[in-house]
This record gives sequence, structure tokens and C-alpha cells, in this order.
Amino acid sequence: MLDMMTPAKGSYSPSVSRKCSPFTPRNASLSIRTATRKVSPKASILRGASPIKLDYATADWQLTGTGPQPTPRKSKKTTIRSGTSGDRFIPVPTGTATATSKLVMDTAQHATSYPANPSSLAYQSCVAEACGLALNTRILAFKQAAPESSKPIDLRSQYNRPLKPLAAAMRRKIVSTPDRVLDAPGLLDDYYLNLLDWSSSNSVAIGLERALYVWNADSGTVSQLMETSPDTYIAGVKWSADGAYVSVGLGDGDVHIWDIETGTRLRSMRGHAARVGVLSWDKHILSSGCRDGSIHNHDVRVADHKVSELLGHSSEVCGLEWRSDGAQLASGGNDNLVNIWDARSSAPKFSKTNHKAAVKALAWCPWQNNLLVSGGGSYDRHMHFWNSTSGARVNSIDTGSQVTSIRWSHTYKELVSSHGFPDNHLAVWSYPTLVKNTEIPAHETRVLHSALSPDGQTLATAASDENLKFWKLFEQTGRKPSVSAGGVHGKEVSKAMTIR
Repeated sequence: MLDMMTPAKGSYSPSVSRKCSPFTPRNASLSIRTATRKVSPKASILRGASPIKLDYATADWQLTGTGPQPTPRKSKKTTIRSGTSGDRFIPVPTGTATATSKLVMDTAQHATSYPANPSSLAYQSCVAEACGLALNTRILAFKQAAPESSKPIDLRSQYNRPLKPLAAAMRRKIVSTPDRVLDAPGLLDDYYLNLLDWSSSNSVAIGLERALYVWNADSGTVSQLMETSPDTYIAGVKWSADGAYVSVGLGDGDVHIWDIETGTRLRSMRGHAARVGVLSWDKHILSSGCRDGSIHNHDVRVADHKVSELLGHSSEVCGLEWRSDGAQLASGGNDNLVNIWDARSSAPKFSKTNHKAAVKALAWCPWQNNLLVSGGGSYDRHMHFWNSTSGARVNSIDTGSQVTSIRWSHTYKELVSSHGFPDNHLAVWSYPTLVKNTEIPAHETRVLHSALSPDGQTLATAASDENLKFWKLFEQTGRKPSVSAGGVHGKEVSKAMTIR
């Protein structure tokens, strides 16, 4: 057998080293020797290896594990490891990548399909459905959310409302019960008349049909000052600024002036063709408003008393008020007009048509001379605030009821309004916020007249229920009154002018 393997003489054949074992693995290194020199594998590759040797080299990539596995011999040469993952610097063989992709696709077909992007709406819907939750609700909350209103939200009404009222702790306490109640039998139920006034000498004058009564708030005594003839009645009452005289407008158009100290009539002024329902004093000038729409200015110091006539209303004048400095006169009428007159002019400086009903309630602000407030009747129910310098309307509010009178507080930045239909109440407002501080049900019928005490603390109201009530609305708690509580208590009334 050995002879058969011996090569013929002169032929070229490689010989295997005697140290080579028959169990040498296929991927082990081979030593190739020639007859003349030792040839390295690298050199044979450069010269071009035979197909047999190339096949042998290709076998290095084959997977091991089949057949008997002899212990491999360590070699200094780099061994390429085979596997499905491979080294990160060496590309994965094509066959292995294809097998891995097929495995992933087969697994995805049998698995439940979920959206891959957690931020997608489909993914969030799947998670919410699996957890049994609504998609747009909070999982944790301190308390349940308030139910939504079924009515649509009107943003215009939300933002046009007055400012929110002050907290209860910051609000001034106002007594809602009357401090005193007096009988007033025979009080006429007429919106256009002005039958109640309070003097600086702390006396209240009230007209009851044909008689004028004076109640002294210091002593509590009541006296009848005058009584008209049977063919007329009292339509308007107004004290002079010094409290020494009271003017009375009658149903026949006459205007009388009475001395309160002596109880005598000083003079009677004629000139109006109809009843005089409203009067207002500015020092020695007495203005009277008539049912025919005219306004007469009387100088009570001279015999020829009528000094001017103002024609700016087409219907009865029911509101008339001089400013404290005497520079301007405000008038309101049944023609729904508010006129502002300069003392030196016979034509209105401004004529306002914003009201939709008769304007009886007029009042000048005591701390801002050019601020005038006016109130409308049953079909208007608004209070408008005017700048008498520019004529601009600076504020307005719907009171919800017929406005019969308005009085400013002397101590607080507030005003009080009396009302008729439908609520018959008093309302105290803060200014300029126009927040309603309190609302007091005052009388059983509409409140027709009101007057403020000289110290500014008490409001007197009269209504057709024949009651005269006194309310401590602006009580000065811990404050020094600006005027003594009785005006001129215990002193004789000083007469600031002489009436002929």
C-alpha cells in the first residue's frame, strides 16, 4: 500500500508532513512543500491557486457542528467566527439577514397589531379603550368637574357687567329698618310733584293736600304753617339755603314765600299759567318749573321779581336743581329731556335725550361740581351720569325700577336712589363702580319723595301709603360730621337775605 502511494520518479507532487495527523480538521492550516522550496499559502494565492485549493478555502465559512468534532489546534492566524449576528464591524451574511427578517415578519403576523407611534391618536385611543377610560378626561383629580351649562355663554354680557361687589367683610353695614315712622295723611299720589324737603335748620316741611306742615327734628314738635284756598293745592316745597324761608308752589301757578320763624307769608309771586310742581334756590334767585314747560327765575329781593324765563321743555318740568356754586341749572321734564343751563344764558348749554321717560330725579355731586346724575321714569329706569363741562355721559346703569329721587352722600362716595314701580325700594350705590351696596324695601307703594338731613346721615322718604319714614343710611361711625347733627341746634336762624 505504501508503494502505491509513492510518486513516480521525476514527477512533481506535494508531500504531507509526517507530523500531520489524519484527524486534522478541514479548516486547519496545511504545510505545502515542493521539491525545491517551501511555498506559503499567501504566495500561492498571489500566483493563483488551483480550484481545489479555492474550494478548500471557501469551506472556512461553513458552519461547524456536524460529524465528529476533534479538538481544534490553536493557531496564530485570525479565525473568523461564524454566526447569525456577526461582529459589528463585519456585515451580516445575506442568508442570515434574510432568515432573521422572515422570523420577525412571521412573529408580527401572529401578534396583536398596535400603532407603533405612542404620540399618535390611534395609539392613545387603543390605550384608553384598554384601560376603560375616556380619551379626553383626567385620570386623577381632587374632585369631579362642575357640570357644563346647557346655555351658550354670552361673553358680551359677562364682560359688560359692573365690577363685582366688595367682600362682605369690607362692606359697610347699613341699617335696613326705619329709625322713625310718622303719619302723612292726605299725601297726593302724583309722580310729578315735589312735596318733601329738609332744611339746614333741621326742620322737615311736607305738603299734604292743601296744608303745609313743619316737623322740628330737634324737639319733635309738629306745626301747620299754612293752608291754601279750597280751589288749589300744594304742588312743590323747597327750603332756602339758610333754612329761614320756605317756598311753596301751588296748583294755580302762584309761588309763596313764608318766614319759618314768624310763621308769616312774605310775598306771593304770580306769572305761571299752570301748577308749579318744582322749585330750586340759588342764594336770592328762586327758580320755578311749570306744567307748561317754562322755567321762571325770580329775584326775591326786588318788587319786579321775574328776571328771566327759560324755554327748553315741551312738557311739564318736574325736576329742577341748581349747582352748589350757582354756575349751572339742571332741569328735567315729562318730555324725557335733561337740560343743562348756564346761569348767564337763556338757552340750554346741553340738551340730553337719552332717557325714555319723564326725568324727575336730578342731583349734583357734592365732591365733583360738574358731575350730574339723572333718573328716568317707569319706561326708562336708568340713571345717567353727565359731565356738565363737556356734556359727555360718563356712566350709566339700569336700576330695574322707576327712579323718583336721587341723593348724594356727604360722607361716603355713595348715592341713594328711591324707586317706584315695581319694587318700591331704596338702593344705595357706590360711585364710580356703581356697585349696589344694599337694597331696602321701603314702602308698600312707590316712594314719591326723599330728602337728606343737614348732617347727611338720615334720609326721609314719603309715599302714597301715607307714611313718612326716616332711615339711617349714611351713619358716620367713628367719623367727625362735616355739619352739626342739627344744623343750627339751639340757635336762632340767621337770615342770609331780605325778602320784600
